[in-house]
Amino acid sequence: MRKSMTVFIAFAVLAAGGAAWADTNTLTVQASVLGTCRFSSPDSTLSFGALDPSVRTDVSGSIPTTYWCTKGVTPTFSANMGGNSGGGPTRQMVDIGSGDLIPYSLTFAGSGTPAGPGSPLTLTITGNVLGTDYISKSAGGYSDIVLISLTP
Repeated sequence: MRKSMTVFIAFAVLAAGGAAWADTNTLTVQASVLGTCRFSSPDSTLSFGALDPSVRTDVSGSIPTTYWCTKGVTPTFSANMGGNSGGGPTRQMVDIGSGDLIPYSLTFAGSGTPAGPGSPLTLTITGNVLGTDYISKSAGGYSDIVLISLTP
């Protein structure tokens, strides 16, 4: 009996001592998801094809490109004036050989609801060249480079 009483007291001391050493701490875990948008397709080329001055018709072209945004983000599209505007309000393609310029316009139409990179959306870029803007231009290849921005 004396031996079992000693074991009981030893367990009681260990249990009481263990409870005295216990403590708790609250850990808060947090993160934030960035609201972002990214183009998912490579750079694009919008081609108006061959402009025939004898026809003098307005020519339009369009091209789709894909993008995604974080769920809940509203995307905004914008574009600079290109490399040939001369700081003016009109985008222009240039023929390097002659230096002639052909003005053009761009519009952007995005659709869908952002849901992250697993759900790409489509942005349609449409351009227009007026027939009156190319009837007296030199034969050659015209081009411009426009930077399109996508921001949340």
